[in-house]
Amino acid sequence: MNVLTNIPLSQLTTMRLGGIASYVADVTTRDEIPQIYANAKKANQPVYIVGGGSNLIAHDEGFPGVIVRIAIPGIEQVEEDAESVTIRANGGEAWDNLVKYTVDRNLTGIEAMSGIPGTVGAAPVQNIGAYGQELADTFISLEAYDTREDRFVLLTWEDCDFSYRHSIFRGSEQGRYIIYSVKLKLWKRPPMPPFYNSLQARFDSMHITDFTPQIVREHVLAIRADKLPDPAKMANSGSFFKNAIVEQWQLDNIKNQVESVKAFDFGEGKFKIPAGWLIEHCNLRGESFNGFKVHDGNAVVLVNESATSYSQLAEARDHITSEVFTRFQVQLEQEPLELTPPTAQPIERVV
Repeated sequence: MNVLTNIPLSQLTTMRLGGIASYVADVTTRDEIPQIYANAKKANQPVYIVGGGSNLIAHDEGFPGVIVRIAIPGIEQVEEDAESVTIRANGGEAWDNLVKYTVDRNLTGIEAMSGIPGTVGAAPVQNIGAYGQELADTFISLEAYDTREDRFVLLTWEDCDFSYRHSIFRGSEQGRYIIYSVKLKLWKRPPMPPFYNSLQARFDSMHITDFTPQIVREHVLAIRADKLPDPAKMANSGSFFKNAIVEQWQLDNIKNQVESVKAFDFGEGKFKIPAGWLIEHCNLRGESFNGFKVHDGNAVVLVNESATSYSQLAEARDHITSEVFTRFQVQLEQEPLELTPPTAQPIERVV
């Protein structure tokens, strides 16, 4: 285990904001997970678990405790039958490495989630998804260290309470579990159309009708390259706002203003509207304020051009959400989690 002191959180998050973390520990074995937690608890040091930092916003105050990065890679096949293969991946594995692993073996289930940054351990926290697929579709179970019971436990699909960009890990049980590994079930059958609208439109325009996981991955990566800036070159957290889930009256109100609104049936009388569409139709795409810019290619992305403080981000975010609400009566929600200094609880966690 490698432990560093006084590390800027701006170096650990792709939005490049945040003050100083007292300690940063890279955990490289399963046994080190309870060890680092026990040591921190004994010293009354709060703990946050951080993956790739692409879904995390840090505050200027920094973090007076231990930032733990799960640096335990590894992917293995654990079960197989005539129709499917079950894969187990460790939390420190890069998510896109796992996608490539499954695609290279001609397995279907997560190929449309190619290119999503971050780690496997972070994936269940917000139930990541893209282009019509989400983690919950293939998820079987995960192994995690339960900080309340001081032991490793197995959590099933039902235990995780997945919903749109949500799970118990960022909800009712935030701070309790440190995810060690994730088990997914992939399929041997080819991907089947129709695909997510923008992906299907690309296939149609290119007259592609023969689909494999490799073809889907290739074109998803091409779309992402066109629409999403590389955080290594341009500081950002990917999609900064969740797509809006609205009721019928809200959709009717929007249609009265923009008849061609993009809306997708979400079930139970609700509809999903892309957050980027709402922001763009408030004439905010390409606009800059407080050191941030609404990305030219995708209005759901906020790019940090020159900001150095969380307050600048908060003002930019609030300006956007206010403009959207004023016009459409829809309240946008931030997608990245926030790493804040601990208050009431001595031990906390974010992935």
